[in-house]
Amino acid sequence: MNIAFIGLGNMGSAMATNLLKAGHTLTVYNRSRARADALKPLGARVTATPGEAAAGAEVAITMLADDHALESVVLGQGLAEKGLAEKGKGILDSLPPNAIHVSMSTISVALSRQLAAAHTEGKQHYVAAPVFGRPEAAAAAKLFIVAAGPAAQIERCRPLFDAMGQKTFIAGDDPSGANLMKLAGNFLITAVIEGMAESFALVRKSGLDVNQFHEILTSSLFNAPIYKTYGALIASEKFEPAGFKLPLGLKDNRLLLAAAEEAAVPMPMASLVRDRFLAALAQGMAESDWSAISRISAKDAGL
Repeated sequence: MNIAFIGLGNMGSAMATNLLKAGHTLTVYNRSRARADALKPLGARVTATPGEAAAGAEVAITMLADDHALESVVLGQGLAEKGLAEKGKGILDSLPPNAIHVSMSTISVALSRQLAAAHTEGKQHYVAAPVFGRPEAAAAAKLFIVAAGPAAQIERCRPLFDAMGQKTFIAGDDPSGANLMKLAGNFLITAVIEGMAESFALVRKSGLDVNQFHEILTSSLFNAPIYKTYGALIASEKFEPAGFKLPLGLKDNRLLLAAAEEAAVPMPMASLVRDRFLAALAQGMAESDWSAISRISAKDAGL
């Protein structure tokens, strides 16, 4: 397929690479040009603007950090002022009719709804397909993809999802449902991190071997990737380089709490985790992995 891929961070670069390896034609854009140029040897064509990348594409995939970045490249807001697009032209104005925008970013429920409406008005299609998995999973094409939108358009994208992930879950025909599930899933990850942080602090302060504790947990009741991956990071206190930077975790937490407030659903653990993120940022952990919030539990325990 002829694909535009916008957003080549740690996740996006790996995902785009796997699409190229699968034989798809990619036109790429990234705010930092070097990331895009790195894909040239694999056959990618590099463009100067998001709109240029989307022109003529069957599918435009976005993998960006937050709502602001996505709004900018899709709606063209602020692009003209930055000299990135003539008259602020973004993906929405450039993508051909009947083409698909697949948003794989972790974004707000509200923005997902806005994009679905905008693409419908533009006679285009919109599919939300956020992913679960860290950069190493993206590189290995082992992501879990949660897709929602028109069923026929999801099926058109199935070869792309198969090239990037190990399994695709269909979450209905309302794209925003996939975004809500992604936010709720990320919240569960932070709840696991917080729970392990407190348990590990207790074990450490009691003079026990935290690595043995982690091995016991993940070889018995908690034999799951999240406990294995994040437990190992917490036990070793290896939070740099970050697989998922702490400020992005705070962003996802904020979007979750906004969705919860709209639905009138109290989430007290999410509020606690928010304070952990803020404390970690206040203590200079902006470049650390989001699992570094465990340092707050350790510090509270006097470790």
